[in-house]
Amino acid sequence: MKPTSVTGKLWLITDENGKLISNIDTDMIFHNAHLAITKIEEMGKHAFGNLKGWEDFPAKCGKGDIVMVGKNFGSGSSRQQAVDCFASLGVSAIIAESYGSIYKRNAINSGMAIIEAPDLVNACPFQNGDTINVDFTTGKIASGSTKFDAKPMTEIQLNIYKAGSLFAYGKELVK
Repeated sequence: MKPTSVTGKLWLITDENGKLISNIDTDMIFHNAHLAITKIEEMGKHAFGNLKGWEDFPAKCGKGDIVMVGKNFGSGSSRQQAVDCFASLGVSAIIAESYGSIYKRNAINSGMAIIEAPDLVNACPFQNGDTINVDFTTGKIASGSTKFDAKPMTEIQLNIYKAGSLFAYGKELVK
């Protein structure tokens, strides 16, 4: 069973002005040129490959790292690889002010830890590279004495995450 809180190195996905990037669509996360890749373990090397300034992200990202982005993350077409590429890298959580609706559903159903943090773009108190702790049950994000309140996972989201995926959770329900 997965933990209900994680601690990891924070990646603030920012523009050239240091502002969290909003409206990162699935093509920026995982370019359509790589859609023929079907093995999850091979998808990570293409994460953010079409996001200007972040093409080298896979080489820098480590297992357990946490990604923080702006509004409307994962908008655009339905593309499971845009979720799976982060799982391939071992990303332990993605924090965004909001998510594209299809991406949000795909991420939850895949057991990816995603957190919504209202007003994150205007009030993010963290620095790139901080070690942060994210508590999925309370929504509390902390790095030392620096804290930020996000939305906790819903009960069903937490159950799917802990089980590993929607399919695994469904199997638990019918035992």
